[in-house]
Amino acid sequence: MEITAFKAFLIALVYYLGNSSWLFGVGYYTLYRPLVAGLIVGIILGDPVQGTIIGATINLMYVGFISAGGALPGDPALAGTLGTALAISSGLEPEAALALAVPLGLLGTLIWFGRMTLNSFFVHWVDKRAEEGDARGVSLLNMIPAQVFLFIISFIPVFLAVLYGPQAVESAIAFLGENVLSALMVVGGMMPALGIAMNLRAIFKGDNRAYFFLGFFLSIYLKLDVIGIAIFGAIAAFIHMTFKKDILESESNV
Repeated sequence: MEITAFKAFLIALVYYLGNSSWLFGVGYYTLYRPLVAGLIVGIILGDPVQGTIIGATINLMYVGFISAGGALPGDPALAGTLGTALAISSGLEPEAALALAVPLGLLGTLIWFGRMTLNSFFVHWVDKRAEEGDARGVSLLNMIPAQVFLFIISFIPVFLAVLYGPQAVESAIAFLGENVLSALMVVGGMMPALGIAMNLRAIFKGDNRAYFFLGFFLSIYLKLDVIGIAIFGAIAAFIHMTFKKDILESESNV
């Protein structure tokens, strides 16, 4: 599949908006996730079903994803956006797309650390304007320089990769042959297990394990679907947090 410059522009824009603050943080919870990014990329490329399947497959690897203290183990947005685009354009199966998305996610950490490093310099500019009492300067410096730099290091590389990457991927597939591609699909098929294992590791800490087994038995014995279990889980979480808050308040008053 040949990707036009306009489609490459839209896909790169999806990745940029997923990392930027222009959408008031909504992009982080939507476009930053491979499932959503895969769907949108699929719509742009005219195959939303395959885009969703590939995005969901990549998303499994990031089920237990967490970024703490500025550390980023991988970039799910780049893996989902660019990985889905290259997979659809090259005709890859979801498993092979997942194997392709892994190094892309690791490559995205370079963008993240480069962004965080340079943004630290912008903070000093803001401090200087704050000392001068320049409120407008503080506001502009908090938005414009960081977003311009983010656009340069995120939009432009993804635009070029989407525009010229499919040919490179197709050439690499032809060079490696079916055996190597099959091996990549096997490796890719194991990646979701890693994401699920990371999620289970978090679940089995503290009191969370009881809710895991509760959801399991609701599915097995009451035959509830995922939506029903999710609604039940949300109610249980609300009750749990309410009682926990009351207990903490009572202990603090003792």
